[in-house]
Amino acid sequence: MSALTHFDAQGQAHMVDVAAKAATHRIAVAGGRIEMLPATLALIEAGNAKKGDVLGIARIAGIQAAKKTSDLIPLCHPLALTRVAIEFEAASARQPGACGIFCAATVETVGPTGVEMEALTAVQVALLTIYDMCKAADRGMSIHDVRVLEKHGGKSGSFTAP
Repeated sequence: MSALTHFDAQGQAHMVDVAAKAATHRIAVAGGRIEMLPATLALIEAGNAKKGDVLGIARIAGIQAAKKTSDLIPLCHPLALTRVAIEFEAASARQPGACGIFCAATVETVGPTGVEMEALTAVQVALLTIYDMCKAADRGMSIHDVRVLEKHGGKSGSFTAP
């Protein structure tokens, strides 16, 4: 396991200096899911939620969140993102234990540091937006399994979750 990079020699938190790192094409994909009642999923799929197009608004929220990650996570670098894509997939009520929506965020940049935090933030905020828009119908929704699925670029190379 590598040493933690956000602490200096005295153990104080600091922003990692990336000035000497090469700018490379970097990609991160994160994913997570929100579980809900079958009736809530039906509302979303039918477009009948009181607040409007749930997935359309959640997509925009996820994109905005990726762009604002450095404002939310104290030691993240502000990055010039070149792409943010948010995808949703409904899990059928016929699949055992799966009634809800899976969200995947793909974030890209060309720079000296990765975009894993931006992808994770995008997924979390997109799923939270679904919760916010549907909470009147289903307060028991729950968010699960948010994690980095893959990352490419940089000195550490590629990672794909098992």
